[in-house]
Amino acid sequence: MNPSQINLKLEQKLGFDRVRAAISDNCSTSYAVDRVAGEQFCTDASEIRRRLLLCDEMKLIVMFEESFPSSGYIDCLDFLLPLSHEGTGIDLLALRKLRTMLDTLRKIALFFNSVKDGVYPNLKRMASAVASFPEVSRRIDLLMDRYGNIRDGASDILYDIRKSLREKEGAMSRRAAAVLRRAQEEGLAEPDASVTVRDGKMLIPVPVSSKRKLSGFIYDESASGKTAFIEPAELVELENEIKDLQFAEQREIVRLLYEFANFVRPYIPELSDAARFTGEIDFLMAKARYALDIIAGMPLISEEGCVTLRKARHPLLEKALRREGRKIVPLSVSLSPQKHILLISGPNAGGKSVCLKTVGLLQYMFQWGMLIPTSETSELRIFRRIMVDIGDDQSLDNDLSTYSSFLVNMKDMMAQADSDTLVLIDEFGSGTEPAAG
Repeated sequence: MNPSQINLKLEQKLGFDRVRAAISDNCSTSYAVDRVAGEQFCTDASEIRRRLLLCDEMKLIVMFEESFPSSGYIDCLDFLLPLSHEGTGIDLLALRKLRTMLDTLRKIALFFNSVKDGVYPNLKRMASAVASFPEVSRRIDLLMDRYGNIRDGASDILYDIRKSLREKEGAMSRRAAAVLRRAQEEGLAEPDASVTVRDGKMLIPVPVSSKRKLSGFIYDESASGKTAFIEPAELVELENEIKDLQFAEQREIVRLLYEFANFVRPYIPELSDAARFTGEIDFLMAKARYALDIIAGMPLISEEGCVTLRKARHPLLEKALRREGRKIVPLSVSLSPQKHILLISGPNAGGKSVCLKTVGLLQYMFQWGMLIPTSETSELRIFRRIMVDIGDDQSLDNDLSTYSSFLVNMKDMMAQADSDTLVLIDEFGSGTEPAAG
């Protein structure tokens, strides 16, 4: 079994897979979802401290800072990376996404520029390394209006095309209205009939009995079969002219977007870094929101090798109890290099297994870089590995009983566990061999 499979099995036993899923549900971007999936259990003290500090600072921002952007986090790497290649263009949707990302970046920069020195230092340092892109933003604003559409004035050619389009569409409306009036005067259309637009075509509704009397093309009939919709012949030429202008408009928009792609290409490396930064912020916000949901805080990293959990709560159990209107009973646990074994005894349903799982899950969350639901005076040491025998590992495929499985786990623990290993064993020595009865 490779290390990733071992970690997956351990995470499932401890319930950390459900913690990952809950954090992932808070993400806005696929980048952040991938970060949640890819972040691993860590044994380096400085890296754990860095992760915890970033999460703790973001928790405070989510709680108290209304000016920090809570939305506008969007995936851009999927089109930015290909855009670095010559000849690659950008579409309108991607341009809208890019503007959203740049607007979010601007708001983040404004926020950190406005806070005092020493406030949110780790996040501020992280944000200071990201470039700003005023030239790119200005170019986008010249190209696109606030609704995300290409401006009439993006080029003289586009301005002229759209002006002609409006004139032709106005002429089409006037001519269709004139055709309808004549049809009504001649008794071919009902007095209260009006011009109908379907698929961009202007149609005159007439009774089916009159459909051959009005010059044009039968486009459709009503569901009842009583009304026919006619495209007047005299509108066809105007409609063709409008279509030609619409094609010309699209060609000009494509040209403008291609021109923008060439302009922005030198910025792609820095823009890609900025996209990763906004994804990282989204990832940290997802962690912060989950921390707030489980009322979590940042524990201390013990320099003396102690594990001191105060008022610790199992986040998954607490949430389940909360739904039932019940409260969890916090627990406290203390281990030290001198007293490194803790034996818990008591009646069934007394909370022994919950205690073990709480210690294991919170230790794993801590070394993953997640705030934990305990008193902030709690201290945790860093373990190189966590080994557990919790639950029934009976294997039908391998014909292993619960007891045999227990022995296999004990053998692994005896072979691998050392002073840097957290070992959790539930119901030590329980189960029997099938042959022994």
